[in-house]
Amino acid sequence: MLLLFFQFIFVGGAMASYPIWNKIQACIYKAPKSYGVKSDGTNEILVGTSAKNSHSFINTRVTHRKNEDGTRTYHYYIDGKLYAKGVLIGDEFKKELVA
Repeated sequence: MLLLFFQFIFVGGAMASYPIWNKIQACIYKAPKSYGVKSDGTNEILVGTSAKNSHSFINTRVTHRKNEDGTRTYHYYIDGKLYAKGVLIGDEFKKELVA
């Protein structure tokens, strides 16, 4: 039963409930992996030769806010600096690169 729950969440069954959807493709996976985020998600990328010899390379963050007028705003940061922002108005999405 628990396995079915995790398959539902991570294989895409609950995609519509999350305003941010992260899809990861890596050479060690046969297929992409994905997960949803409700309002704020961070990702720290580490580089090195092992778990004990890893060094922080870059940090990313994506945020979501539902505004009073019904629009949704998204911000994407790299190492704390705003890089891109977007606005979802109904079904129309507009993106602007800031950096």
